Amino acid sequence: MDRDRPQGWVVRSAVPGFLPASGAFRFTNSFDAQPLLALRLPGMPLGIGIGDASRGLCGGMIFAVRDLFEVGVAVPSDVEPPRRGTPLYGYLVRRLLASFDLPRGVARCYGLMRGADTPGSALGRLGVGRRSLADEWPRIRLDLDSGRLAPIGVITVHSADPLQLGLNHQVLAYAYTQVDTAVTLRVYDPNTPLERADDVTMSFDLADAGSGSGSGAGGGAQVVRITHSIAIGGRPVRAFFHSRYRWADPRPALPAHPAGIR
Repeated sequence: MDRDRPQGWVVRSAVPGFLPASGAFRFTNSFDAQPLLALRLPGMPLGIGIGDASRGLCGGMIFAVRDLFEVGVAVPSDVEPPRRGTPLYGYLVRRLLASFDLPRGVARCYGLMRGADTPGSALGRLGVGRRSLADEWPRIRLDLDSGRLAPIGVITVHSADPLQLGLNHQVLAYAYTQVDTAVTLRVYDPNTPLERADDVTMSFDLADAGSGSGSGAGGGAQVVRITHSIAIGGRPVRAFFHSRYRWADPRPALPAHPAGIR
């Protein structure tokens, strides 16, 4: 359908009223080394710590931001990440676990992480970048065109080691611009400081998706190039996917004050 449009056509879409600098957390995804939660056992009043917050709560942060935005509640004014035992910390951990969408979400993330960048000749399966453009971008675009913030899982490593799953990341898209086949997404990145929060982007060209499904002629075997300014330590974005989201009420985790309501 896009090939019938005149050259140089532009489409823009943005979620009304949202920018990360005003609608996202003031603190970054930099938590102390502390358990995500504690498993209570008889005779062990402190329980057994599970997980490590220092590996990040990015999924919890982006889900929480969408929760807050959808209910019309301002983000907390805290400039430091909450500590274990506080209501906000517990809420972010719960939303982190929800962002994993067990077991389906983790399985999808792992499949992309271990998948090849180019199609496999034996099965004719799309490379992970092309699968992102063909399958996941339309879901993200639908959210944004409908005025919804879009949670995105970002694949940054190529490995079959499940212990590497934590090196991947999650961001929240709030706008896009498409010029011909070139797409630039604007995203909230929990790793990026507040002063640069509105400047984070992820870009790709839909022409890289090609028209075939195998590794034959016609560009089917090229690696999809995804450029970005996400703060992930210089790692590439190999692929991405639209995360399944269900709203949860954030208000019990927040200080009760009238200024919290927009």
